[in-house]
Amino acid sequence: MADAAHRIVNLAEHALSTPFPLRVRAWDGSEAGPRGVPVLVVRRRRALRRLLWKPGELGLARGWVAGDLDVDGDLYTALDLLSGLFWNRGEGDPAATRADAVRRAGAFLRDPATYRLARSALALAGPGLPPAAPPEEVRKRAGIAHSKRRDKAAIAHHYDVGNAFYALFLGPSMVYSCAVWPEPDTTLEQAQYAKLELVCRKLRLREGQRLLDVGCGWGSMVRHAAEHHGVRATGITLSVEQAAYARKRIAEAGLTDRVDIRVQDYRDVEDGPYDAISSIGMAEHVGNERYLEYAGTLYSLLRPGGRLLNHQIARRPLIDEEAYRIDEFIDRYVFPDGELAPVGATIARLEQAGFEARDMEALREHYALTLRAWVTNLEKHWDEAAAATSAGRARVWRLYMAASAVSFERNRIGVNQVLAVRPRPDGSADLPATRTQWLS
Repeated sequence: MADAAHRIVNLAEHALSTPFPLRVRAWDGSEAGPRGVPVLVVRRRRALRRLLWKPGELGLARGWVAGDLDVDGDLYTALDLLSGLFWNRGEGDPAATRADAVRRAGAFLRDPATYRLARSALALAGPGLPPAAPPEEVRKRAGIAHSKRRDKAAIAHHYDVGNAFYALFLGPSMVYSCAVWPEPDTTLEQAQYAKLELVCRKLRLREGQRLLDVGCGWGSMVRHAAEHHGVRATGITLSVEQAAYARKRIAEAGLTDRVDIRVQDYRDVEDGPYDAISSIGMAEHVGNERYLEYAGTLYSLLRPGGRLLNHQIARRPLIDEEAYRIDEFIDRYVFPDGELAPVGATIARLEQAGFEARDMEALREHYALTLRAWVTNLEKHWDEAAAATSAGRARVWRLYMAASAVSFERNRIGVNQVLAVRPRPDGSADLPATRTQWLS
């Protein structure tokens, strides 16, 4: 009798002490669980072995990347329903959360049914050692976290997977950060243009000024600033593939005399002062221990009166910040060593370095729209994306971007543009009196 799905649901509900929110379809064709919701498809027994050896988020992620798990139905709804079981545990008071986890674990282990279910789980999963992690997972890391060598390796893992792969979901703009959506029917290209233009206006870029773009990606920001605002721009990235692509785009636009693309760490830039610096989606890679150094370096590269636009993803603050842990799935598969900080902490570090924070704009809802557009593009070009890198890598990005969209929509994370100024010795900031004026 085919009953694997029923046994999986029973195991999950006992382990989690709550009803399982998705319907389950197992490899033997059986189904169990609520109707009218997305279906978690367990294609192979191996998925259960992954969860037995690595319970929780990482075990699920490995199963997803390897193709052992899938979702039939709306992926966003499925991730939203699952988030309360896995990703949201640990929010609130960490001490209370840990105490509650200890109590639940103790009760779980004392329950005789636990041992019966454990035997059932082992029988259902089948014999064998823990399955090897998918090849897309980062395992061995050399060097000290956020050293130049390790940062370069982390960036290579994320970005050097083929420019063709990114082009399939980013679209012609090749901008890999939150767009700005003036209207719901705005296209992705229009929204990315609006974001780049917003950054240029906030920086008050003018003909002949020098702009440094830290973490320049595929060169979209420096190209836009040079073409539409007449600046002389330098873009730096640690990704060799990004730099090659950016140089090609700059040459095609006829801007090689005004734009320089370098493979360079921000700590090695020595040709200041610049009139303005943009850092868009790069500071998440810096790390908490290095953030003051990052802020101080950018401060030293600006002329007095120069402006910094720091565009950065933020997490919600914790009562006990020492309890913060990097998300396992993102750390192993997406952004190795990436760290998020609350926006208040980011502003504090910038001001500790000498900047004056002049403006903060939250774009949380805009990033959710951007991510959904990227997922739509990826799904539309799925076979090409898998061929351009690997099926596992494409599955990583689909899960990562869809889950991130839900997190932005539910206000679990946000994204903010902070405009900061290096004041002149007399305290002046070279900005008009009102926000409306300096955005004109």
